[in-house]
Amino acid sequence: MDLTKLKAILEPYKGQKGSLIAVLQKTQEVYGYLPEEALREIAKELGTTANEVYGVASFYAQFRFKPQGKNVVKVCEGTACHVRGSHRLLESVQDYLHIQPGEITPDGVFGVERVACVGCCALAPVMIINEDVHAGMTPVEAKKILTDIEKSEKTQVK
Repeated sequence: MDLTKLKAILEPYKGQKGSLIAVLQKTQEVYGYLPEEALREIAKELGTTANEVYGVASFYAQFRFKPQGKNVVKVCEGTACHVRGSHRLLESVQDYLHIQPGEITPDGVFGVERVACVGCCALAPVMIINEDVHAGMTPVEAKKILTDIEKSEKTQVK
């Protein structure tokens, strides 16, 4: 793994254990997740252990240890969404993409996550793709949105 960009992130923080969260955030911005090699290098440069770095990173929900898909599909499983059928919505998304929550499609275009309440209870059931909230979703509507994104992705590649 190329850690050149990580070296630039770490330069101003060498030996500063108190800067760990900021370094982790910047590292994830660059790589999209926290690669194991990066965690070891962060520990070395900040003067701490890899276990401590991992412990801090795993404590916060904002940090990821696996790459995400280009388009992250989050299906809310809060009470209101669940009562209004989010489980069917999630099943539909999984069936369409052939992946489980926490996985990404082989082409890296989609990732799927199940999430707790996103605070849009009146709009239930809710699916969020990247930053776009899709309200009152049905399995059929979800598949249409995913199909449209897929077509758009293929058009951009050409």
